[in-house]
Amino acid sequence: MATNSPRAVFVVRETDYELLIARHATREQARFFLETRGQRINEVERRHGQFEATLKAARAAVPGEWRQALVRRADFDRFLFGPQDVIVAVGQDGLVANVAKYLDGQPVLGINPAPDLYDGVLVRVPLDRLSRALQGEAQVEARTMVEARLDTGERLLSLNEIFVGHRSHQSARYRIAVGDTAEDQSSSGLIVASGTGATGWAQSIMLATGASIVLAPMERAIGYFVREPFPSVATGTTLRSGKLTGTALAVTSRMNDGGVIFADGIEQDFLLFGWGATVNLAPADRTLRLVTA
Repeated sequence: MATNSPRAVFVVRETDYELLIARHATREQARFFLETRGQRINEVERRHGQFEATLKAARAAVPGEWRQALVRRADFDRFLFGPQDVIVAVGQDGLVANVAKYLDGQPVLGINPAPDLYDGVLVRVPLDRLSRALQGEAQVEARTMVEARLDTGERLLSLNEIFVGHRSHQSARYRIAVGDTAEDQSSSGLIVASGTGATGWAQSIMLATGASIVLAPMERAIGYFVREPFPSVATGTTLRSGKLTGTALAVTSRMNDGGVIFADGIEQDFLLFGWGATVNLAPADRTLRLVTA
């Protein structure tokens, strides 16, 4: 097989069944643990079998001359994604967001192994169309991503949203600036979302606060949303939410300890955000090439 042949890289995460076995060592111990709590292992096991069957069928759909690789979510940061790779995410929508920041232009195809369980907003390629989609016979969306860049040069990319705040989600103190308007705030932190992320965490915040910001997934724009800003003699609540296109959001930390920045809900992969550090948040130059059908 030629070493320069295309490579399909399958990205997955552990199933609930695999996580139970990892915790309890054997199926019987996992079964006993669940049954002592009025639960049964059968449904978890069935879901695992359904996932394995979907993954097997997806790998069988790859053209014979292609190479293949399988990478679990915990290993994304150690895996070398090649420029000619085609990424196949088998799992829930969040798996696409998890892998997005490690890519640089490689197309991503999502396969939904449980349509009755996962919404499938990002995992939208039917199994029977996978072979053709792998060979370019499909539509591709260039989805806007969010970039957080610290004044040290460190940066973090996100497909959905970036969180800025305290690692324990206690009160976060910072100075927020949009253009020439700035104020000191104390809040539960803030998130900056893309159009893709506007249907997730950002949507929950909008429902709770009554904010209404329209962001399209391929629009080069971001929205910011402050969580529970607290008014005091030293802090304001004017800059609660907004849509940004040509202007970056600047946030300067006023936290001596515990300030962090993380992306797409992965709290273990973070940037430290201590007192005096400034982060600029804006649409990233990089986009996610999402295959939709």
